[in-house]
Amino acid sequence: PLGGSIILEFDDLNGDQHQYNYKIEHYNYEWQPSNLISTEYINGYASDWIRNYDNSFNTLQPYSHYRVTFPNENTTIKISGNYVLSVLDEYNEVVFTRPFIVYDSKVDVGVSVHRSRNIADLNTKHTLQFSVNYPNLNINNPGQEIKIVTYQNDDWNTRIDNIKPQFYRGTQLLYKYVDQLSYWAGNEYLFFDTKQIRTATNNIARVDLKDLFNTYLYVHESRANKPYTNYPDIDGNFVIRSIDIDNTATEADYTWVHFKLESFADIGTDNIYIYGDFNDWQLTDNNKLTYDENLKLYTGKLLLKQGFYNYNYVTAKNNKSSINNHIIEGSFYQTENNYTVLVYYKPFGSRYDQVIGYGTANSENLRN
Repeated sequence: PLGGSIILEFDDLNGDQHQYNYKIEHYNYEWQPSNLISTEYINGYASDWIRNYDNSFNTLQPYSHYRVTFPNENTTIKISGNYVLSVLDEYNEVVFTRPFIVYDSKVDVGVSVHRSRNIADLNTKHTLQFSVNYPNLNINNPGQEIKIVTYQNDDWNTRIDNIKPQFYRGTQLLYKYVDQLSYWAGNEYLFFDTKQIRTATNNIARVDLKDLFNTYLYVHESRANKPYTNYPDIDGNFVIRSIDIDNTATEADYTWVHFKLESFADIGTDNIYIYGDFNDWQLTDNNKLTYDENLKLYTGKLLLKQGFYNYNYVTAKNNKSSINNHIIEGSFYQTENNYTVLVYYKPFGSRYDQVIGYGTANSENLRN
């Protein structure tokens, strides 16, 4: 929310205290740079050094931990909208970026989740319905000035946009589409927990210590043709944690996590990825599986900090244009998912897209 706080934390595995700075830029509804200059959306500086960092302590993997909080004494965001936060090195080259959204609630958003209205998808998909109520806001042309975005589990790749209101009722916009706001429900996320990094626990077959810790997960079998099983997850997220230490930011260690997947699904020429919020839902060579002819399994490994992680296996084509979350994991209407609806507003003559509404709903409260 506008006026709330956001924290950026990251580790540099070189562990030699490089100097980094951040840059915040305002973007439009289509995630293109807006026409605003920095003084129009930032009080203070849009770019500054990251001054809060410490070296790791008593870990096999050396690293430096960086942290910056917004707002701070040098940077305060003053308008709503889409933003991209970039971290740059001492040569002013971008190391990584993270998108985020700031909203200023001026309208009420009521959201509900339903089983699909199509008989063919009744057991595999969720459909969103929602309303936007604006009794205290004068919107002259809501069909043109209001834009909507929906997400599943805060996954950027699930974005559905450019949805027009289906019905108008006074100062209320109604969205009750059958197909346009439909999502594959997917399956509950898989998980593992490395808070006890030396010990094999639930879902971890064994742990070896080489130069670094190596955590080997049990072989995972495709769930597409298996019955749905209900167990709690955190919707693809992760939590850095460890036992018997005081400060996880600098005392939690890293481990190579080894994944093995047995799947006979016909994926054609698609690739398989380990998928979750641990890398901001990106599809990269690091989280892509390869097929091991000797083991007759898909394998992969990721270097991850100690903690509790949700993940799933998805497929995507080489151009990464379409992600399939159900060919390996299956899709069941009983799956618990969180859905987000964001309302953007750009009145005639305005130079930027405001975010004026935020609503959520969970499929635990599924309506038929």
